[in-house]
Amino acid sequence: MAEGLVLPDSIRVLLLGQVQDDESSSASAPVSSSDETVLEHVLRSDKQRERRMHEANKLSTAMDNTDDPNVNLKVYRELVCERLERDVAKARHRASKTSGVRGLGARKALTKLEEELAAASKRRDQLDILGDFGVAESTTIEEELHNATDMLVDVQASLVSMDAQGAEAKARSVLLGIGFSAERIESPISQLSGGWKTRCSLACALCQSTDLLLLDEPTNFLDLQSIVWLERYIQTLDPSVTLITVTHDRAFADGIADELLVLRNQTLETFKGNVSSYESARLQSYKYLSKMQAAQEKQKKHIQATIDQNLKMAKRSGDDKKLKQVSSRKKKLNERMGMEVSAKGTRFKLSRDRPGFHESLRENIEVPDFDPPPRMMFPVCPSDLRFPGALISLEHVDFDYRNGRTQTPVLRAINLTIHPGERVGIVGVNGSGKSTLVSLTMADSQASTSSHAPSRGNIIRHARAKTGLYSQQAVEQLQDIGSTEPRLTALTHLLQFASGALTEQEARGILSSLGLAGKVASEVPISLLSGGQKVRLALAKVLWDPPHLLILDEVTTHLDPDSIQALTRRLRDYQGAILLITHDRFFMRCVVEGVSSTSTTEGYEDESEEDDDIDHGLPASGVVYRLFKKRLQKLDGGMQQYEDMMTKLLS
Repeated sequence: MAEGLVLPDSIRVLLLGQVQDDESSSASAPVSSSDETVLEHVLRSDKQRERRMHEANKLSTAMDNTDDPNVNLKVYRELVCERLERDVAKARHRASKTSGVRGLGARKALTKLEEELAAASKRRDQLDILGDFGVAESTTIEEELHNATDMLVDVQASLVSMDAQGAEAKARSVLLGIGFSAERIESPISQLSGGWKTRCSLACALCQSTDLLLLDEPTNFLDLQSIVWLERYIQTLDPSVTLITVTHDRAFADGIADELLVLRNQTLETFKGNVSSYESARLQSYKYLSKMQAAQEKQKKHIQATIDQNLKMAKRSGDDKKLKQVSSRKKKLNERMGMEVSAKGTRFKLSRDRPGFHESLRENIEVPDFDPPPRMMFPVCPSDLRFPGALISLEHVDFDYRNGRTQTPVLRAINLTIHPGERVGIVGVNGSGKSTLVSLTMADSQASTSSHAPSRGNIIRHARAKTGLYSQQAVEQLQDIGSTEPRLTALTHLLQFASGALTEQEARGILSSLGLAGKVASEVPISLLSGGQKVRLALAKVLWDPPHLLILDEVTTHLDPDSIQALTRRLRDYQGAILLITHDRFFMRCVVEGVSSTSTTEGYEDESEEDDDIDHGLPASGVVYRLFKKRLQKLDGGMQQYEDMMTKLLS
């Protein structure tokens, strides 16, 4: 859709992809200068606005020029050529990507545009060489001068419709909404990290005028405040703008979706509503149609048995009445077996709901089928601690970031104790110090020279407790490893990481339990794995020997919704403690607060499977903390309280 292969040229399409690699459809503009600020980059990303302003400036300047009588004609012909060159580039791309009847039409359109461009270039070059009105026909010159005036009027009207004058104010508002500070807006874009550049691309997309906006994972690298702001911004979009978004954030999808497109078995299903209502309706449909089908199968068997019995009696006695009963019951099987309701849910009526020619008088009952849910079966039982006690305890901990002689306070008076089996969640805006707190938790308390040693306070660890960390940089670290060693596979890397503690069969089992099975684990290089597959490999490195304290820092960023649900179900059975840092509201509620991760498959799965609904005596609900102004605040209302806080801040 973004490349213009399935939609007409009159529809303006804008794509914000996870990877910006196509300037023609990308929301972001290429960086031309290292001194270009974030605000300037966002303003320049609107190619349509930039082109219209360029055309308006050239035409206005030409009409104000009284020294050169030919300047209006020159500028008009130059702009006509520029427009045709862009049209030819699009048509050439479309012709190279299509085949068959559509490809033939695309090539004919390309040929026509190329001829128009050649003629326009000839007229432009002819005027440059001759520089005299008298050479051309006077009627043609008058027509082109009139067209130049019309072009200027159309361009100015286009700038007014897209509110070009208010573009800077809108860009500032959007940048502030997704988390940029006023200082960072004016800083060079070259100084931004990868995550902040992704936010900048999102701002570029939201600030442009378009008919169809395509957002692919727009919530990546956003904190909850920015996600809530984006959700509200999308809800207030101009009704003339159609938005299609791909997202793994279930709560975000529920908040913005009016209609759902589900890609299954190479076909698209449509549903009016969001993800939760779709799953509920699909499950209800499954139960209703299953009962209807079972009842009709039972009725069919009964009718067929009476048909066979009456047919046998008719042949034996020659009774014509029995033969009529057989014919009547066969007709009933054909007319009354199938859907009992119409597509609108009303009572089925043959003349109204089944017109035309069909093989049967009623539609067959098609019970919805479900994709088998992904399962994660990684080990969930850490080794025995032998003696009780807290796994880790932070007592009045302060931390200052040192840069030469200057010190910047990051954390103040942190008190946090985690016992075996507990569930603890930490939320906060990006930059509040969550990753620093994780680093303090992981750092060796005896290394006083460590860059992550506390400035004040004590960190006490259980002598036998093992801590495992999945960091938000895990995917990037694996990508760097894959680039350094292009042939390194997931299996080989895990064996190297375990340093001989795992056999190849055991390593294969761990990777398979997380979704990296067979040749994907042993033959595909790490550099070619997808983001979600790299997450699974990083989890395997942490979970092959289950830690007593499992720290997960933004683990859902590259995972699809089904994999997130599979991970939540397995973490529900994890017997160690879990410290979770995430902006995913659904994931936090399921893992920490004990909310059931209801899926479409629940209710008809095989309840005998050993990994489901195992009660290990773990606490039903954990504790959620907010890291705010360098301090930890306990949220008695959990994730809902934090979401309400973020919503209130934006109101």
